[in-house]
Amino acid sequence: EYDATVETTDDRQGVGISGDPETVSHVARRVADTAIDTFHWEDPAPRGALFDGVVSDTLGSGAVVDLGDDRGKGFLPFRAIDRRIDDGDHVRVQVHDPEPPWSRDRSLLGTDVQVFGGVASLSKGVNEVVASAPDDASRRELARTTEMLPTDVPDEWGVRWEYAAADATLDEMNAALSAAVERAETIDGALAEETDVDGPRTVAAPEETAWLWFGRESRFELDETRREVTTTLPGHHRIKAADSSASTAVDFAEDLYGDSEEAFDGMPTGATLRGFGPDADDEVFIDHGKPDGRCFSLGKGAVAEADPEAGKYTVRREMGSSGTYDAIGTDRERGDVAITKFREGRWWYPTAYRSADGESKGTYVNVCTPVELFPRSVRYVDLHVDVVKRPDGTVERVDDDELDAAVETGHISEELAEKARSVAASVEKVLSK
Repeated sequence: EYDATVETTDDRQGVGISGDPETVSHVARRVADTAIDTFHWEDPAPRGALFDGVVSDTLGSGAVVDLGDDRGKGFLPFRAIDRRIDDGDHVRVQVHDPEPPWSRDRSLLGTDVQVFGGVASLSKGVNEVVASAPDDASRRELARTTEMLPTDVPDEWGVRWEYAAADATLDEMNAALSAAVERAETIDGALAEETDVDGPRTVAAPEETAWLWFGRESRFELDETRREVTTTLPGHHRIKAADSSASTAVDFAEDLYGDSEEAFDGMPTGATLRGFGPDADDEVFIDHGKPDGRCFSLGKGAVAEADPEAGKYTVRREMGSSGTYDAIGTDRERGDVAITKFREGRWWYPTAYRSADGESKGTYVNVCTPVELFPRSVRYVDLHVDVVKRPDGTVERVDDDELDAAVETGHISEELAEKARSVAASVEKVLSK
């Protein structure tokens, strides 16, 4: 049985690690040291955790459930519960499919209780043995094998053999079943401790889940590690992060050249951006990651200029609301235009704001982890400290206090903070000339 599973996130931005708490913690710490722009967060509502939650909102297909104690909220589909629920109702739920902190989706909850495993899983209230296998004969064989194992399954728990069980020995299957049974007994013990609760509470958390965000430099460091054991195209992880077709293209190139890595001469930035975009006139989102794990869009803009070979793109956005430009202080009006210039791999990017008739309203330079240009979005993690240039020519470095606070809370390493300060100082010097 696996002590922990490591899976690439759906958006290819990073990985999630779930399993034995000690193992997850150890692996996550090791992976977090990959590079300067690797970010690591522990999930307050890990896979398999049980909660007595409170419904905070109902949507078209399910309910938003408050898990309490800074555990966040999850989504419970109506199909997963056999009764009607409304705002304020109490419901016991388990985290079945956690989402990374930067995801726009909430973690998926269920009311059926499970023990998750790579070889053997258990489901409470299911009195049967099922198996995931390529054919009926293999499924029947795995089901019969369960009766031969010395480990007894607790009452009211059913066994599910996962695909990995097909290649496991009897000893390995028994060890996996034993580990799953141990976690099931822990859950049964927690469920037996019935208490009256007024608000959300944690019932049991037998596993831990951690999330890691890989920036551009992290991906190239992962290339170096992979290259020690197999043919690896420069930019392997960066290119694969674009989309599934890019991933397939990387596999093809590596298979084509085999061990002839001398055929590779640096990451093919131009070919990557030409082949997978974005292209001129495409629309892209600006995905603004935060060091605490959140990620939100600054809006969608049109690619006004594209130079794939140099990795340079200009994105134009039109302001749809009024207000004030942050830190610059000038008025934001409907019809204003924001011109943002991105360059793949650069630690900063400028946005120039202009009125509809072309009058300057100032420039905001965001200091961030190296920019990555993907087919449908531009992505990075904001490092708090920024530099602004106002229409009258004054230049100011802002939000150093937010960077200091992020270091103090552990969201940004001291090494990364020093890099951000250095970049901000260089930008400030150039803008002041």
